[in-house]
Amino acid sequence: MPYLHLTLGQTIPAEAQQQLASRSTALLQQLLHKRAEVTAVRIECTADAWFINGDKPAAALQPCHGEVCITAGSNSTEEKAAFLAALHALLGEICGPLPEASYLVIREIAATDWGYDGKTQASRLAARQST
Repeated sequence: MPYLHLTLGQTIPAEAQQQLASRSTALLQQLLHKRAEVTAVRIECTADAWFINGDKPAAALQPCHGEVCITAGSNSTEEKAAFLAALHALLGEICGPLPEASYLVIREIAATDWGYDGKTQASRLAARQST
């Protein structure tokens, strides 16, 4: 049940946002083994709010920031590295060249501290183990 929040340093057309959402969902499914039907992706376009080294970047070189939340311990170091590399490549493909100061973050949250549909991830795991 990942949640991916992408903040782009530029405005992209609605169809590019849709493509970014569907392709990043596919990466989460393929590389981190997450269920697409409970994957949420939020895309924000904030063209005028970015600074790198205290200065506004050139219009052709706008940064991106991505943060994905997953359950702690659900993926290996190698899986997470592969996902970050693939998401970076996807952002570059859709948004154009990315400056070095474009960051992607994986937040691992304890299974007791988050969930969906009114149930924690820990309670879902306990229910699966008891059957």
